[in-house]
Amino acid sequence: MANYRNGTTYLGVTGDLRRRAYEHRHGLIDGHSRKHGCKRIVWYMVFDDIQEARRKELQMKKWHRRWKLRVIEEMNPNWDDLFETL
Repeated sequence: MANYRNGTTYLGVTGDLRRRAYEHRHGLIDGHSRKHGCKRIVWYMVFDDIQEARRKELQMKKWHRRWKLRVIEEMNPNWDDLFETL
């Protein structure tokens, strides 16, 4: 999730991406994403195993910001809101 291109980002794991993105878009989730206005889904990965997804999340949260931005731009160079494509 992001507030705008190259802005604040939020990284998380869910079993229902469309529902979770909806909750963020409408400010239903208290915390970092609501505080910073992260309402646009600009990147995602799909996993068959939730534990594998959590491992990747923890790994990526340790990454430098520029690495995360590069991954977003590889999938979504214009930082379009991908909600309607879910």
